[in-house]
Amino acid sequence: MRKGKEYIFDIVDTEFPGMGVAEYEGEKVYVKGTLPGQKILAQITKKKGGKIEGRLKEIIEDVDYKIDAKCPHFNYCGGCSHQFISYEKQLEFKKDQVLKLFKDAGIENFEFLGIEGSPEIWEYRNKMEFTFGDLEKGGELNLGMHKKASAFGIINTNSCQIVDEDFRMALDAVVNYFRGKDFPHYRIMSHQGYLRNLVIRKGKNTGEILINLVTTSQIDFNLGEITEILKALPYEGKLKGIVHTINDSLSDVVQADSMETLYGEDYIIEELLGLKFKISPFSFFQTNSKGAEKLYSIVKDFLGNAENKTVFDLYCGTGTIGQIVAPSAQKVIGVELIEEAVEAAKENAKLNGLDNCQFIAGDVAKVIQDIKDKPDIIILDPPRPGVHPKAMEYVIKFNAPEIVYVSCNPKTLVNDLRVLEENGYVVERVKVKDMFAHTPHVETVVLMSRVEK
Repeated sequence: MRKGKEYIFDIVDTEFPGMGVAEYEGEKVYVKGTLPGQKILAQITKKKGGKIEGRLKEIIEDVDYKIDAKCPHFNYCGGCSHQFISYEKQLEFKKDQVLKLFKDAGIENFEFLGIEGSPEIWEYRNKMEFTFGDLEKGGELNLGMHKKASAFGIINTNSCQIVDEDFRMALDAVVNYFRGKDFPHYRIMSHQGYLRNLVIRKGKNTGEILINLVTTSQIDFNLGEITEILKALPYEGKLKGIVHTINDSLSDVVQADSMETLYGEDYIIEELLGLKFKISPFSFFQTNSKGAEKLYSIVKDFLGNAENKTVFDLYCGTGTIGQIVAPSAQKVIGVELIEEAVEAAKENAKLNGLDNCQFIAGDVAKVIQDIKDKPDIIILDPPRPGVHPKAMEYVIKFNAPEIVYVSCNPKTLVNDLRVLEENGYVVERVKVKDMFAHTPHVETVVLMSRVEK
């Protein structure tokens, strides 16, 4: 196979993250947006490190289990990937993809508890980052998501179906307002422009809404008028605050060089399993509140009776998991790299009246070298790259009887599980929890126990 050339493929399988798999002359070819049973025409776009990827050009023969997507943006928007199959079929594919990764890694003889779907599959997100841009250079200002297979094109997603009407209404108001102002959107290549992002957060259990308008400092503009427009909208929830973030970063990332509160507060409160959590514009928080309650309930179930036990919550973020297990534990020690997240964790612990939680800011790989306490249980909830090798060394040295690993990336999960198995742990139970309906992503929870030599 040659890069750039088009071939006809039969899609025979699916692998994480939601890639269709074809076999051609003894080689695997991965094609995004395809399904087992399809015959397709695809162009080879990548041949690197023994992996071959193609771009779908045409579906020659389709499958009979496809359905019509609910969202009018689906065929163009790069957000959702799997609305064209039923949610039950999505779960089946995700379950099979995770189990295949376990099998290929040689991780066997565990109790598999299946896959649990999201309580809500539409309008489930509590946070959305929309981007200002245009579909074609010089075109009308849009606000929404990146176009499929496009580095720069932006689709106006004012009918997005994975957020609720409050999100859609605020997006519409903002994009229509700025279309009348003729301000340039930020262009990543030239580093020029004013409008960057609209970030909306809404507590699904409290209804509190926080709107964050992100711009550069290249234009000095009074945002009083758009603030009043947003305040006057007939929300189903309650508008808690509007903030303006200045972001002069050269990269395409939402961050704050400075932030001003235009109205109300610069945070919302969300409730999970009876506990309150303060969420600021840049706090990490699970994007599916109802799903998070189910995910953390699985973690609590895997922990079992943690009474009189010390629990380490590594990569703790704002301390959500640690605080949820704290009422049934003797002590919880959380470690997180981002200092602002740790301060939020401490504040949330006070908010919930929890005095048995300690949160430490710093690199997990370094901080755990100095912790004097000995854990009975370690909770690992790392970012997508998995546990840092240096941190893994100390996790193993702690010799904790049990480890609960919560992963948003089953590929790095199985790599870490193999390391732990090589150092005296066995996988006891596995459960897959879907938090991201209509996307290829999934959470996996694993219980490991120490084997006495």
